[in-house]
Amino acid sequence: MSGSDLFTGTLDILILRTLAPTPLHGYAIGRAIRDGSEGVLSVEEGALYPALHRLEARGLLEAEWGKTDTGRRAKFYQVTKDGHEHLGREAARWVEFSGAVAAILGPDER
Repeated sequence: MSGSDLFTGTLDILILRTLAPTPLHGYAIGRAIRDGSEGVLSVEEGALYPALHRLEARGLLEAEWGKTDTGRRAKFYQVTKDGHEHLGREAARWVEFSGAVAAILGPDER
């Protein structure tokens, strides 16, 4: 499933959840989402970087320049206090929503 296949807002909470424990740069965020979903979710750069900039503009992320493990200069993103609060609310909504969809998609007992 590509980034364009994700429901509106899902990419944002995936990014926030991925960054909740530790700051990461863009490439590492995309890799963590892909690896964490066992390859099911692949976020293209064309979706990832606009989402990061949007979250930063909303005050849910902050960024600073640093060096990657390979010594390359990259922007590292971390979740702000507002971002953690937003993640908590949106994750709870997602669990409720996905449970409702699963109930409808459950076994057909006709």
